[in-house]
Amino acid sequence: MKKLPTKLIFLSSASLLLAACVSSPLERRQVVLYSEADMAARGISAYQQMREEMPASEDLNATRYVQCVADHVIEALPRDIRDRYDWEVTLFASEQVNAFALPGGKIGVYEGLLDIAINQHQLAAVMSHEVGHVLANHSNERASQSALRNVGFGVAQILGVSDNTLEAISMGAQLGVFLPFNRTQESEADVVGLTLMARAGFEPEESITLWENMAMGGGERPPELLSTHPSPATRMNELASRMPAAEIELDAAQANGRYPDCIR
Repeated sequence: MKKLPTKLIFLSSASLLLAACVSSPLERRQVVLYSEADMAARGISAYQQMREEMPASEDLNATRYVQCVADHVIEALPRDIRDRYDWEVTLFASEQVNAFALPGGKIGVYEGLLDIAINQHQLAAVMSHEVGHVLANHSNERASQSALRNVGFGVAQILGVSDNTLEAISMGAQLGVFLPFNRTQESEADVVGLTLMARAGFEPEESITLWENMAMGGGERPPELLSTHPSPATRMNELASRMPAAEIELDAAQANGRYPDCIR
């Protein structure tokens, strides 16, 4: 078995862990290894590639509708974040029930989502959730987790750890660290998104109706323990518990004249 000095292993791991320790909007500690500029460049590159590979919707009314909702969500962002990026949204011609937001201010919505998010408030709930991932640095966090995991496997391979042990480490990492942590990210984006949609003037209660729609139209789901996403019931319960604070945000938004009127 090849041996690596314990001190070297420790220093290699510690140098990565000390790269940047930050906090999410909900005060959860995070380790991020990449700069904001680097992540923005990655997001913009991925968005451009998607636009080259997937056609945009030819439904002009739906495209205007999606842009309208996005404009209200973006307007509700803190000024420094709103002005930092060149925000852009594309409605893709795809039946997928999905949406995304990438570092660098790029948002994608798939036409299939409009069959589930049936009004402006529900669409805003999805968009705000996806933007919440950006606000909470989740892409950087995921990329950093991957890098740290690769370092761990590299060290294990240098030490001559058996294939069976490496497989066990991989399964333990997935079930014990990475998947539960991804569920945490999803729940965090739900909370951040709920606040954001309310600040934009959208009805926060519609976020719960959205997940009722998702639950009815989602078919069979894997057990939550093995899923990267919380179950719809878990999400709805968490959103309900946060609703009083969201309603206060909505009242403040409406007092400032924020009444979105996006019509498909």
